[in-house]
Amino acid sequence: MNATSSAAAPAEDATPGRVVLLTTSHRVAPGLLSWPAWQALRAADRVLCADGAHPQLPYLREAGITVEEDSPTAEELLAACAGGRTVVVVATGEGEPALTDGLARLAGSGRVSMPELELLPASYDLPGARLLDLVQVMDRIRVECPWSSRQTHEGLAKYAVEESYELVEAIEDGDRDELREELGDVLLQVVFHSRIAEEDAEAPFSVDDVAGTIVAKLVHRHPHVFGDATATTPEEVKEHWLRTKAAEKRRESVTDGVPLHQPGLALAAKLVARARTARLEVPLPAAEGIGYELLALAARAEAEGTDPEAALRAAARTYRDAIRDAEGITNTNPHTDTDTDTDTDTDTDTDTDTDMNTDT
Repeated sequence: MNATSSAAAPAEDATPGRVVLLTTSHRVAPGLLSWPAWQALRAADRVLCADGAHPQLPYLREAGITVEEDSPTAEELLAACAGGRTVVVVATGEGEPALTDGLARLAGSGRVSMPELELLPASYDLPGARLLDLVQVMDRIRVECPWSSRQTHEGLAKYAVEESYELVEAIEDGDRDELREELGDVLLQVVFHSRIAEEDAEAPFSVDDVAGTIVAKLVHRHPHVFGDATATTPEEVKEHWLRTKAAEKRRESVTDGVPLHQPGLALAAKLVARARTARLEVPLPAAEGIGYELLALAARAEAEGTDPEAALRAAARTYRDAIRDAEGITNTNPHTDTDTDTDTDTDTDTDTDTDMNTDT
């Protein structure tokens, strides 16, 4: 090759180019991508995806994006970017670990000119998105697990009570890790019962129906948040809540809806609170007996803003520690009861009158 021909030959562009790893959330409907993601896809010289069944592909192709089904190595990807080209890789659910590890290895070697590397989230999980995972997991367990597939509302009822007890204990112990776990266990009960309800032949409903019902209820009972009403104090909010609830459920008495099977102290405090909220002057029964004495104590606690169940539990735990001291047992964690026999030794607090949002 002479000097003239050599000068006429185009020089190879050494610009390393750009690699964009596009990630998406399976919890967001396919095709709902961010504007930067669409810009990167439209401007790319090549768009690659290793999974030909990727849920995003039909929507990308409908939008006019040419997607090649290919799983390049790190070296092949660098070659594809040579000359300043941009390659977008639509990541699969695993996130392309082999490719990213290969790129990291090449970058660490220092022997190659690396392209610009960008991780671009194309869709993000919305708050509560992981609840979709829980619903999917519950669907599979209901079908494939020999135990779960046979459960009924009646058979699971005791677990809802037990998990609620354990949640209250975690709250009273102040254990944040335990609180998170117990909240999950309570949430599982809701999802499990909702999944069973889907199979009812006469009146099926799903977890979406459950969520829709409580959303409608919360919006309706919070007109000071979602409407034109005004409430400046917790007392005003509570008064409206109870008034609206009574109208919704067409209750004749303020005692209607109070669960009579809850622990006795909580039941007594709840009834006293209902009467006080309704501004009813109803004297306590003047009778002899330990039950009436406990009723009077529960009324006193409610008037003082004290949860009698919680107060009794605290006193009982102090007494338990004293018993262990007498036995010569060290109380390494006096605020944690590890007894899992909830049939005979379970703490509970079902008095929800001071928290109207749980008394639905």
